[in-house]
Amino acid sequence: MCHTYILFSETIDTYYVGYTCDDLIERLRKHNTNHKGYTGRANDWKVVYSETFVSKTEAYKREREIKSKKSRVYIKWLIDRV
Repeated sequence: MCHTYILFSETIDTYYVGYTCDDLIERLRKHNTNHKGYTGRANDWKVVYSETFVSKTEAYKREREIKSKKSRVYIKWLIDRV
């Protein structure tokens, strides 16, 4: 199973959209470690939304779709409707 997910950091008041075909909890742990990537700027990321897919292609496609909106309003709408 693969997941498209949205993380939120209160520290930097930012959302992050990603996908993984690994364990989502383990992926979150990696986001919360000190590293040079985008999510390395904070260590309080929380999963606020996720969708499950059968294939990596579907999960990646959904990630790109969400990111293409470039809209915090759209992301909040997704989260609120769950």
